[in-house]
Amino acid sequence: MRCWCLPSKHPEIKALMKPDYNLIWVVVLMVLAQLTAFYLVKDLDWKWVVFWAYVFGSCISHSMTLAIHEISHNSAFGNCKAMWNRWFGIFANLPLGLPYSISFKRYHMDHHRYLGGDGIDVDIPTNFEGWFFCTRFRKFIWIVLQPFFYAIRPLCINPKPISRLEIINLLAQLAFDVVIYYLWGVKSIFYMLAGSVLGLGLHPISGHFIAEHYMFLKGHETYSYYGPLNLLTFNVGYHNEHHDFPNIPGKSLPLVKKIAAEYYDNLPQYNSWIRVLYDFVMDDTISPYSRMKRQLKGEVKQD
Repeated sequence: MRCWCLPSKHPEIKALMKPDYNLIWVVVLMVLAQLTAFYLVKDLDWKWVVFWAYVFGSCISHSMTLAIHEISHNSAFGNCKAMWNRWFGIFANLPLGLPYSISFKRYHMDHHRYLGGDGIDVDIPTNFEGWFFCTRFRKFIWIVLQPFFYAIRPLCINPKPISRLEIINLLAQLAFDVVIYYLWGVKSIFYMLAGSVLGLGLHPISGHFIAEHYMFLKGHETYSYYGPLNLLTFNVGYHNEHHDFPNIPGKSLPLVKKIAAEYYDNLPQYNSWIRVLYDFVMDDTISPYSRMKRQLKGEVKQD
């Protein structure tokens, strides 16, 4: 309801609905940083490869998935150049090691159109996840294995035919991985893949997966986070603001909150994603079942 009345009450918000061209240069620098890291780790002892994969590579990799999130909303080049965003997303995907960008865009648009839609929104855990990961120890394991569940959940909940762009994404990624292996060997490949898996699992930034939509308070489905990790995540923590205005780049979401403070300041919010992870594990009333699920009616349009 906020997104319907906010532009009329605060018309200056409409001026924020434009591409963030700085995103292009940030992504290029991130790719170059990871290429430099691939080269630097190639001759290190394995213990240091693992260390740097978690301390540095995981942060860059998770941040890159959120850059891809921005690109999926056409924030890099704008809606009028949608295909430029798709190609740029494939480029941003390269240092992650596994093809992700194109499939993410297809499913993420469903998440915005049909938030919590049963059988459509693959952000909702499966019934098995809710049933099995119900104790503190099992919830901890579930957090560690989040990359695995995010990868297989679409195949279980809402499988889609493979598109031409997904095949291109796959082939480009395989070619990149082969080149990295040929140039710098197995340690660079391990660093790349381990960084992606570790960054999306038991990692402070991964708190946003749970913070965004898990119902710690009954009746509140979406929560914003206003802590310092937004600096690494393209302001994905401003999640109420993002769902209200998905066509506003993350860079401008703090301005949305500032302009329309009366709509956002009193909503439940977080200041620590680490605390969210801790509370999720330790609170026996919270589990993967703690999500709003809706039975959709009428025509459903998917990418």
